Amino acid sequence: SLPAKLINGGIAGLIGVTCVFPIDLAKTRLQNQQNGQRIYTSMSDCLIKTIRSEGYFGMYRGAAVNLTLVTPEKAIKLAANDFFRHQLSKDGKKLTLLREMLAGCGAGTCQVIVTTPMEMLKIQLQDAGRIAAQKKLMAAQAQLSSSSAAGAAEPVVETRTTATQITRELLRSKGIAGLYKGLGATLLRDVPFSIVYFPLFANLNKLGQKDPNVKAPFYVSFLSGCVAGSTAAVAVNPCDVIKTRLQSLQRGVNEDTYSGILDCTKKIWQKEGPMAFLKGAYCRALVIAPLFGIAQVVYFIGIAEFLLDMLPKHRA
Repeated sequence: SLPAKLINGGIAGLIGVTCVFPIDLAKTRLQNQQNGQRIYTSMSDCLIKTIRSEGYFGMYRGAAVNLTLVTPEKAIKLAANDFFRHQLSKDGKKLTLLREMLAGCGAGTCQVIVTTPMEMLKIQLQDAGRIAAQKKLMAAQAQLSSSSAAGAAEPVVETRTTATQITRELLRSKGIAGLYKGLGATLLRDVPFSIVYFPLFANLNKLGQKDPNVKAPFYVSFLSGCVAGSTAAVAVNPCDVIKTRLQSLQRGVNEDTYSGILDCTKKIWQKEGPMAFLKGAYCRALVIAPLFGIAQVVYFIGIAEFLLDMLPKHRA
């Protein structure tokens, strides 16, 4: 049933995001830093420096936005894919690869309604620590290079903002369109991701089914979700780099600004080289693999069905 699908998708999203959010934070910070302004050298370096400067909970900056919006986002994505697969198989024939890809395309298109503002707000909160760290580093370098400096320099104090403050400011200055900055880049990432992910998962999951009418074991669904998710994540990583850069409202010292997808692509290629489009790829694979593995296990086990079935018994 649709309510069960929505509940399953929501539970899967909450569990998955809680487990992998620190890696997602590292991915955002690695993707946003540009040549000459590198604060972090790797995922582990980013996480260690984040804990030292911002504490353990610094790794979860922006998590509240994700945990709030991931339930409708995952629910829409998983339920939409099932809906489109059902509509495309009404003739009773087995879904072809093309139809599976079309179903994934429909799911990816539907999810951006929630994904774009969620990513927009999350990126500002995740990247704030990197901007602050860069400013502190620049201030320390300026102090050391200044022979006329007397005493200690003024410490750089980071002004913490919340998702609510960012939302209010964007709505006040740019209206609802402000929350949908980078919509084109988000579509460019999420639609191909779903086109790759859902057919690949469905076919990998079928390999573990002894009977077409019986669900595959949970570990098959988990591994299928991990493999399909990491493969799709790496495939669309260049689009994710572009989306992250376009949705960042604040820039570090001497960092480029971009007017659109083509301008962003051109500047990254010319100034940072083609390998820059793979920044954070392994982080993204590490995020997406367990996230979708967990999502598919929860979704296919059907926790919601169990909870909904228990309601009449409890009342009785």
